Amino acid sequence: MRRADVDLLDARRAYWVPSVVAPCRDWTAAPGCTRGARFLVDRHTLRPNRSAFAAFASKPACQRWVMRHRLELNAALPEARVDVVRLDRWLLGLD
Repeated sequence: MRRADVDLLDARRAYWVPSVVAPCRDWTAAPGCTRGARFLVDRHTLRPNRSAFAAFASKPACQRWVMRHRLELNAALPEARVDVVRLDRWLLGLD
């Protein structure tokens, strides 16, 4: 999903996304970022991204996706923890 398409989602439903916070400045997964920068995880590249991401209709579905790809996520996102958060709260900066 692209961030520009968020308005096309059903506003009555909660969508869940894998997110990550940069553990340090100039993090190897996102060169040039600041410590604490928030990113979503791109479903195809498994890299931190702000404009392309994976959105799931339920929290368990998102958690299953994270668990299925945990080895690849650990390699692509070193030193960071992948959290499952609500998309609307992430967009508002609450999660």
